[in-house]
This record gives sequence, structure tokens and C-alpha cells, in this order.
Amino acid sequence: MPMNKANRITWAVAAALLGAGLMFHVHAEAADRGVLLARPALDNPKPRGPARPSCSRAAASGACRACSSTCTVCSGVVAGYAGGARDTAEYGSVSTGKTGHAESVQVSFDPAQISYGEILQVFFSVAHDPTQLNRQGPDTGTQYRSEIFYRDAMQKKIAESYIAQLNEAHVFARPIVTRVDSLPGFYAAEDYHQDFLVHNPNYPYIVYNDLPKIENLKRLFPNEYLGQPVLLSNVAAR
Repeated sequence: MPMNKANRITWAVAAALLGAGLMFHVHAEAADRGVLLARPALDNPKPRGPARPSCSRAAASGACRACSSTCTVCSGVVAGYAGGARDTAEYGSVSTGKTGHAESVQVSFDPAQISYGEILQVFFSVAHDPTQLNRQGPDTGTQYRSEIFYRDAMQKKIAESYIAQLNEAHVFARPIVTRVDSLPGFYAAEDYHQDFLVHNPNYPYIVYNDLPKIENLKRLFPNEYLGQPVLLSNVAAR
């Protein structure tokens, strides 16, 4: 299976509908249908004053990578591995489920345009089912776990606070099992995993699992949806 299937943050990490968020009580399967969850009560404020070029990063597992690349981001989305050692960060080893790695994405974003909390809103609203333990859909194993990798104390606080907020509101039929851990290192995946959907739009897994999530993203977050995805190849050429 391609790594661009629905499996990991950050994230998806990456933009949210501005304005008041709507809260619904939904079943766990609603993650596949997409539902607009409330925005995080705790979040980083967006910088005020004249806009300055800026870029922050978020990393996570469990999310639809195709969703990540069609959101408002600063630099782009990189498919990769996080949670394990550098020397086991390759697809064959990670697929065994014994390396500690999760198939992940790293999203670069402009905090003046979208906050870290807004990225998490997309992550939980459309990217994946956060109530599935060590699996996403048909894929099972610790490499498919739902996990947010924080880079600093504030990211950790925002992520933990938002998960508690959603659990207390009972927006899913089952508790959220998304882990929140420090990022020991992010390792880019092999080249053929990058921009997979663009190169393989008719791949069965993409058609069945990822394209519906992109439609949910477009429907729920129209202001942040990008008709043309941010491609790693284009970013590298800048």
C-alpha cells in the first residue's frame, strides 16, 4: 500500500475554517464522512501587524497526506516516518510495525495565516478517525497509529487541551486514542511516496480512501482549500 493512504497529523495538517466552529455529536465513522468540529479553546494567537514571511512546522500520524497538501501551507507537506530511529526509517522496516515509527507527515505552515490549533481542527475533522487504536480503516499496526508529535511545550499544551475538549464534548462515540509525544526526529520517506496522489490519481486506495476526504476538506474548509496541491517537487525547486 502507498504511504499516501489515510494514515497519519499532522497533520494534515492544515487549515481551518475561520469563524465560529460548529459542534456535533457524531459516531466514530463520521471521521470518514467529515464533520466540522469546534475550534480549539486554547490556541496560539496569530501575529498582528504587517505580515512577515514566517514558517512553522507540525508533524503527525494518522492523517490523509493528500488532505495536507491541499490546505493553506507555507512550504509544503513531506511524507515520512516519526517515532523511531533514523536507521529504521525506511518503508520495508516500518511496515513490520516493530520500529516504533508511525507513517507520518510534516506540514510547514505560516502561523500568520493559520494557527497550530486550526491545523488540529482539520486533523480531527476530516483527516482520520482518532478513535481507532493502531489502525486506520483496513490498515492495522502501530505504524498506523494516530499521533501528534509536538515540537515545543506550547504545541503539546494545545494538542492535549484540544483532545480533552473533544472528549469532554463527546463528539465521537468512542474516546480519542490519539497520542501526543515529543518529536524525536522526522525522516522523509522514499521519493516514490511523495506527491503520491498527483502521480497516481487512479490508485484504488486513493480513490476509495483519500479522495472522499479531500471532498470533505473542500466542503468543510472552503477558505483554506487549495485547488492545486502544494507539491514537494515544486517546493524543492524554489
